[in-house]
Amino acid sequence: MASAYKTIKFNSGFRWTVYLSISVIILTSCSFEPPIKSPKNIILMIGDGMGTTQLYSAYIANKGHLSVERCNYSGFALTHCADALITDSGAAGTAIATGFKTNLMMIGMTPDSLPRTSILKYAEQNNLATGMVVACDVTHATPAAFIANNLLRYNYEEIALDYLKTDIDVFIGGGLDRFINRKDSLNLVDSLLARNYQVIYSPDSINSASGDKIACLLYDKHPPKFDNGRGDLLRIGSLKAIEVLKKNKNGFFMMIEGSQIDWAAHDNQNDTMVSEVLDFDRTINAMLDFADIDGETLVIITADHETGGYAIMDGDIKEGIVKGAFTHDDHTGVMVPVFAYGPGAEAFTGIMDNTDIFKKIARAFKFVLN
Repeated sequence: MASAYKTIKFNSGFRWTVYLSISVIILTSCSFEPPIKSPKNIILMIGDGMGTTQLYSAYIANKGHLSVERCNYSGFALTHCADALITDSGAAGTAIATGFKTNLMMIGMTPDSLPRTSILKYAEQNNLATGMVVACDVTHATPAAFIANNLLRYNYEEIALDYLKTDIDVFIGGGLDRFINRKDSLNLVDSLLARNYQVIYSPDSINSASGDKIACLLYDKHPPKFDNGRGDLLRIGSLKAIEVLKKNKNGFFMMIEGSQIDWAAHDNQNDTMVSEVLDFDRTINAMLDFADIDGETLVIITADHETGGYAIMDGDIKEGIVKGAFTHDDHTGVMVPVFAYGPGAEAFTGIMDNTDIFKKIARAFKFVLN
């Protein structure tokens, strides 16, 4: 009997030792983020104003399909800025681009006006190619956050000057007036040409562009809505940008913005908003196709904030009919979706702050931050 007791005591103690060892391993593992696979290229896609209901409305209108469904990792991002629960595109773009919260309307700097380096500029410093393709004026808030450091997002002419302070390889969008019809009478297009950019003025000329550095300033101000003739500009421009950027053997970083989802939601235009999301989703599909072929590209899809407090009230997926309602004509404070596809995508899951998107990209690229 004594012998049996000793055996039981030994086995029980052994089990506790094993359990304790496993617990220590698990707790230790949870203390550190797992290593991220290092992609050669990263494409960051921002649907301005695109919340989960905006996405789902497009899913319904497209009869139960979106290209973003191809992404195998997803999460949510918090969007509040430094001085308000409800952010704007300047502060939200800055958080995503630099990893720092800032105040409303500020671009590329912290609330104390300290300039911060964007992920695009870090990519330049690390000898990667860089590009941006947007469905708005290239000096607008979201692209500006990757290029400029400014107290006010509406200082468009100052932001245009900041393009000349970078070595961005490709930028495509509207905003020609900010470069030529300026209060200071400067002609920034001449400055771009002097820096060996091929400058393109017409959407029809994008595919024929052949330079190693391309500036497509396709409209005096913003491009039109998708419904009003913008057509396939976002997808075609993104594919042209890849054609140029992939020449760099070190890799590239590119930001693509579906800019006018936000504007349609501000105007409470349900059908226009859906068409803008679907246009963005077609561009997502093209980027995921490239990532499949390339095998070294991480694609991240998110939003800067939700706009309109949009709700789906009725519809029919089989018929592609969606009926929505807006509770507001401005931004809201809800979390926004994050999707990722490709090497390193596993890092973009769960609930994260919008500043974490910068940090995860920098970590995936193995950048040393200032």
